[in-house]
Amino acid sequence: MMNKKNMLNSLVAVVTAGLLFSACTKDGPVDGTDVTAPSTATAKTGPISVCYVEVNNNNILNVGNYTLKNGGQQLFDIAIIFAANINYNTTTKKAVLFNNDKVTKVLSNKATYIKPLQDKGIKVLLSILGNHQGAGFCNFTSRASAKEFAQQLSNAVTTYNLDGIDFDDEYAEYGVNGTTQPNDSSFVMLVQELRKLMPTKLITFYYYGPAASRVQWNGQRVGDNVNYSWNANYGSFSAPNVPPMGKAVLGPAAVWINHTSASTAKSLAQSTKNQGYGVYLAYDLPGTNMATYLSSFSTVLYGDSVKLSSPLQSWP
Repeated sequence: MMNKKNMLNSLVAVVTAGLLFSACTKDGPVDGTDVTAPSTATAKTGPISVCYVEVNNNNILNVGNYTLKNGGQQLFDIAIIFAANINYNTTTKKAVLFNNDKVTKVLSNKATYIKPLQDKGIKVLLSILGNHQGAGFCNFTSRASAKEFAQQLSNAVTTYNLDGIDFDDEYAEYGVNGTTQPNDSSFVMLVQELRKLMPTKLITFYYYGPAASRVQWNGQRVGDNVNYSWNANYGSFSAPNVPPMGKAVLGPAAVWINHTSASTAKSLAQSTKNQGYGVYLAYDLPGTNMATYLSSFSTVLYGDSVKLSSPLQSWP
């Protein structure tokens, strides 16, 4: 598994649309999943905040250590474990879900690393990333093969009591090991099959790679089965184009903590607020105190600064 951003410049709707955040309308989660702050504090008003953690290097628990200074709510609503992989079995010629040792440690110790975040009202997702083996979300050649991989993802969510799956179409290296190139139907079928298996879980889309230009096929749309999608180019403001998803579930602002300046993070937050978007993305939360940096956008989004409310956790 490689670092997510070496390339800085590179709902079937279910039942009814339920509650989202106070800033959101119809464009909310297909399953009505509520990812607001825990009931111990008044739900904060504004976009949801999403945080990826490179678990090769940092402890996922640190996502839950940041709260709004005056309101007491959790800063982050969604924590994403970065990342499991979509690998390719050259014998069976099938895509397989793979977890490296660090991801395995997090998942296998869900009571230690996942449940504490969920107890704070934070949804925990597993991101799936290519691994240079030719397998990706965009080259399934049949619905059966897409369904088979979707079943692996659903099984992982059930086994580890996760809140959903995040798709990141990077590093697949389509064509390696004799695999096929991206096609128009694959990603649509994969998301459809996963939604059937996970009607009440979150599915999110990191808007990048071949999948970003293959969100519609034969009148069927990825956006009918995805809860949220966000921009993948850090330091920029660019809304994903995933019909029929609207502003309330899109994140055009993305920051790479420690790389995107605090002034840019603040400006992107202001654009998010001014233009009525419902998601703000932060990537690569480190194991050091980032309260000052995180306050640069929280003060705009929520009218409140951030504090470190509990000690940071180290990661062996």
